[in-house]
Amino acid sequence: MNHNMVKKAKYTVGSLFAGIGGICRGFEQAGFQLLWANEFDKNAKITYESNFSHKFFPDDVHDLVNQKMSFLDKTDVITSGFPCQAFSIAGYRKGFEDSRGNLFFETMKIITSLKPKAFLLENVKNLIAHDNGRTFRVMEETIKDTGYSFIPKVLNTMEYGNIPQTRERIYIVGFQDESAWVRGDGSCSDNFSFPQKSELTKTVRRDILEQKKVDRKYYYTEKCGFYKVLNEQMKSKNTVYQWRRVYLRENKSGVCPTLTANMGTGGHNVPLVRDNYGIRKLTPRECARLQGFDDDFRLPDIASAHLYKQMGNSVSVPVIRRIAEKIRIALDMKYQNAAGSYRVQNVLEPAAG
Repeated sequence: MNHNMVKKAKYTVGSLFAGIGGICRGFEQAGFQLLWANEFDKNAKITYESNFSHKFFPDDVHDLVNQKMSFLDKTDVITSGFPCQAFSIAGYRKGFEDSRGNLFFETMKIITSLKPKAFLLENVKNLIAHDNGRTFRVMEETIKDTGYSFIPKVLNTMEYGNIPQTRERIYIVGFQDESAWVRGDGSCSDNFSFPQKSELTKTVRRDILEQKKVDRKYYYTEKCGFYKVLNEQMKSKNTVYQWRRVYLRENKSGVCPTLTANMGTGGHNVPLVRDNYGIRKLTPRECARLQGFDDDFRLPDIASAHLYKQMGNSVSVPVIRRIAEKIRIALDMKYQNAAGSYRVQNVLEPAAG
């Protein structure tokens, strides 16, 4: 046997609110097997199914819970990027009173029914502070009442994904039957840790932007009412800019500001750059790169507005991959010794290092 090869368990994943598949792609890259996914948005569905071929449920999650729960295969891990509007600074801050906030509880119904060994939830950073922290405490109590541990952390894409985008998100990991875990007990929770910060080596200019002229529809011309302001103030080719209704904002940090779903609402919400050919918006492909999607990730032939919205709603793939790798390590330490009786597929993978 090749001593550079080790046996690893290929854990399975079911994905709720999968969007275009950012979380799925990250888990896939970490060696997990995707069994099914759920996404209600019809345009996100087009992009998702252009890139994945496993079982897909295009249902509202309430219908999934009430009518199709029996169709969901049991998996080792469930992920959920449930909609964040109810918890966002940009929203009305109604939290659980907002019907969208209730989608967290629908996620928990599915987790309680399918009993995965672990879960990963993703949401906006503001979730922690919403309603003076009461929303977050209710979530913690709900999760622990189902028997799962509650391990949250805010990660910034530029610090944990080597992607030049400022994007802070809260990630919550939990493991089955470990609501009362303590350090040193050998549980999955005890053996899990979020990834450490990594050096940001990629730049917008070198690693994100096209090095050739892009389609002319992305460039601003003198027909634009504020082109003169852009042309006068956008001096650097290494900076990402934003037009803020009546003034221009320069992101002097050298990274892109947080991509948002309202990039798909038209107007001038897409970040701006100056390249060798003029002043323009980022393209959907460049936005995909800013979320860590490789260029082999297919962008379907749909309106750019839909693609912009999808990228703003997505997650940063490298951050998810690193979290998924940590989840796998924790699961391995608990279950790998019982691989003969454990319901997973064993595959050979190169040993780390």
